[in-house]
Amino acid sequence: MRIPAHSVCTAIRDDIVAGVYERGGRLTEELLARRYGVSRVPVREALRTLEAEGFVVTRRHAGACVAEPTEQEAADLLEMRMLLEPLGAARAAQRRTEAHLKVLRGLVRLGQERARRGHSEDLRSLGVWFHETLAQASGSPALTSTLAQLRHKIAWMYAVDAPASPAESWAEHGGIVDAVARGDSERARAITALHTERAGSSHRFRSPGRGDLADRVRTSQHPVNTSGLRH
Repeated sequence: MRIPAHSVCTAIRDDIVAGVYERGGRLTEELLARRYGVSRVPVREALRTLEAEGFVVTRRHAGACVAEPTEQEAADLLEMRMLLEPLGAARAAQRRTEAHLKVLRGLVRLGQERARRGHSEDLRSLGVWFHETLAQASGSPALTSTLAQLRHKIAWMYAVDAPASPAESWAEHGGIVDAVARGDSERARAITALHTERAGSSHRFRSPGRGDLADRVRTSQHPVNTSGLRH
C-alpha cells in the first residue's frame, strides 16, 4: 500500500504546529521518512505542499527547513481571519443545511455545559470544531480551505490564553448559530466579527524556542495513521 502524500503532509504539518520541529530547523527527507514510517517519495511531495502553504522554505545548501515567520506576518494572518470568519458566517446564514445546524447547536450545548462546569480543557477543541463546521456551512470550499490553513498557522505562531469568561464566549457562539438559523447574514457577520476580534486579543506571538531537533525526532517514531485508506 502506498501512503498518500496528503496523509504524510498532515502528519508533518501537525508536528510543525505542535512545535516538534523548531522554526528554522532542517527537514531532511531521510529523517522524516523514518519518523513517519514511509518512503521518501510521499515525504518529498508533502514538503512541496507545505512550502506552498508557508510552513516550509527551501534554503540554498540546507534544503527544506521550517519557516520562520515574523511577528508582523503572524499579525497579518490574525487580521485575515478577522475578515474571513465573519464572511463565512454571513454565507453560512444563507447556505447552511439542517445537518450543519444540528452539529453547531450540539457544539454550543456542549461548550456551554463545559464552561459552566469549568472543564476548560475541552473548550478549545470544541471551539475549533465549531468554527470548522461554521466554515463548512458557508458552502464555499475555497473559503473553508483558506480558513483551515489560517487556523493551522495561527495555532503554530501563537500561544492562546483561555478566555476570561468562557460562558460569555460560548454565549457568542450561540448567538452566531441563532443568526445563522434565522438566515440573518448581517447579524451572523456582526456577532462573528466581535467574537473573532475578542479572541484575537488573547493571542501571544510565540518566540522561537531552542532545543536539539534531531534528538527529539530520532527518539520519537510517528507512523502515519493509515486507518481508512484503501489498499
